[in-house]
Amino acid sequence: MKINILGSAGSILNQFIAEIRDVQIQSDSPRFRQNLERMGQVFAYEISKTLEYSTREVVTPFGTAEIPVLKNPPVLATIMRAGLPIHSGLMNYFDCAGSAFISAYRKVYKDGHFKIHINYVSCPDLGGEVLILSDALLATGYSMELCYRELLTYGQPAHTHIVTVLSSAEGIDHLKKNLNTSQITFWTGAVDEEMTAQAYLVPGLGDAGDLAFGKKGD
Repeated sequence: MKINILGSAGSILNQFIAEIRDVQIQSDSPRFRQNLERMGQVFAYEISKTLEYSTREVVTPFGTAEIPVLKNPPVLATIMRAGLPIHSGLMNYFDCAGSAFISAYRKVYKDGHFKIHINYVSCPDLGGEVLILSDALLATGYSMELCYRELLTYGQPAHTHIVTVLSSAEGIDHLKKNLNTSQITFWTGAVDEEMTAQAYLVPGLGDAGDLAFGKKGD
């Protein structure tokens, strides 16, 4: 599995990372969502460089031009709800893409441990397609692995790109151990070395879903 950490090089992406982490800016939910969407667009552009293209003849007012255009659009899958703004950013660039949505939640038990449950999936046929699976954060990596394996029940993609704006080092290690295949490329903005006992990234940014869409009820 190839790992790409886009924030390790200087680019406008780091401005967006700074803003989604900043507690003074996080209170502005529309801006938080917009920054996630912008980051989705950056990832879309970078991933587009790895896709297949075919030459198309385009008629202009003064002649014709031969232009390499995307051969086949990818399928965009996201984990609700925090992944939705990133999905929108990816969709802004891959506007002919099919979409898949996964509803997954963390059930916390009295002793403090938790399990990830999937209660809804909507997905087209993935056989032979390029899949882009996105979520806001990668913490332990268990939910991402579970969601990826669930999507495989809809067909084997030709290649899968996993996208998260922030990741933990532990989560990346988990994916490398359990999804170690050349058919997966992992993309993230930055990597945090620590996590809390509740699996929040440190320094992280908090709960991305709550920051984007408001706090959930108990």
